[in-house]
Amino acid sequence: MCPSRSAVWCAFAVLTAVVLCLVPVRAQTDAVTIVALGASNTNGWGVAPAEAYPARLQALLEATGIDAVVHNAGIPGDTTGGMLARLERAVPAGTRLVILQPGTNDARVGLAAERALNIETMRARLKAMGVGLLIIENGVLDGLPRGELQPDGIHFTPAGYALLAARILPDVLGALGR
Repeated sequence: MCPSRSAVWCAFAVLTAVVLCLVPVRAQTDAVTIVALGASNTNGWGVAPAEAYPARLQALLEATGIDAVVHNAGIPGDTTGGMLARLERAVPAGTRLVILQPGTNDARVGLAAERALNIETMRARLKAMGVGLLIIENGVLDGLPRGELQPDGIHFTPAGYALLAARILPDVLGALGR
């Protein structure tokens, strides 16, 4: 004898409810938005996007239990003047932190005198927007193993970018108040 349609639907509903109770539910939270702003070493020159330091940093944050999205706003060859010019476009509403890696392109193109003022202007604009700022100066990059540089001697290998992400993680956590 076949069960009635209503009994089948009832059993299906009960089974669905049981299965849904067994599936872990992730709390509905807004991800922390971070923007990595810089030039070629932010962009991940010579490596896949998933190997650049912003993607590696996002993975490290997630491994620590922080739901984060790290936007890669690195443009190879950019100067601090270019970063300043695109700051508002690169930083979406709701961003909690900008990681600025100003690099050495200003000096390379003869604009070294503008660097400090551009950085301070970005700092002031981000503060007005309610966005935190973490600056990665060249000394941080210089502290990474030279053996993790690509043949050009400027840009890092995938392992080098992973080391950079790990190196700045404590500073990022601190800037996020974690």
